[in-house]
Amino acid sequence: MMKRSEEIKEMFNKIAPNYDFLNEKISFGTHKFVKKQAMKLLNLESNANVLDICTGSGDLIDIVKYYYPNCNITGIDFSEKMLEIAKKKYPKITFSVQNASELNFYDATFDCVTSAFGFRNIQEKTKTLNEISRVLKNGGYFMHLDFGAKHIIAKIYNLIALMLAKKCSKDFDAYKYLIKSINNFLPPKELIKNFEKHNFKLIKRKDFFFGIISCQIMQKCID
Repeated sequence: MMKRSEEIKEMFNKIAPNYDFLNEKISFGTHKFVKKQAMKLLNLESNANVLDICTGSGDLIDIVKYYYPNCNITGIDFSEKMLEIAKKKYPKITFSVQNASELNFYDATFDCVTSAFGFRNIQEKTKTLNEISRVLKNGGYFMHLDFGAKHIIAKIYNLIALMLAKKCSKDFDAYKYLIKSINNFLPPKELIKNFEKHNFKLIKRKDFFFGIISCQIMQKCID
């Protein structure tokens, strides 16, 4: 498992320089739209402490700051190359190289933890959910956004995404893995049940594009 995690990290390090460009291409420019819609589902205090795990190049952080300009936000990722890009894009934001399954923060530090299109690539998901619960305050929120339904429309999208990746990327194997990770990921209903086993309850769920993308807003249960 540790070896696999290292392989995934190296994959993201390798694709980091071209990641934003291809993300825009493959998502047909929709990834920022769904991230904005997901943020609208939250109702945070203006000065909330927010942690973005698997932050990558930091796109979600820009959206969080748009809706909550006075919030204190930290981004973490295990890919050093991704964070180098994020730091250049958002020099005023605190970024840290960390594994989401071993967070270097005190208990009950954050009002909200966000994750967009990254949680599925974490190998130790159970440990990560325990860590998210640990660093969240009682009643704090976990916003999870990722691919959802596995129906025919989703399969067509995956094929088109692979075609675009093959045409535009020198690291086609990385994008083959990413599509495979989507297909192997739990559907939203099962995902929510899994979250609920780790001291969370569902507050809101919203699906986009015929369910291809799904957002779940979970709340940490009060101890």
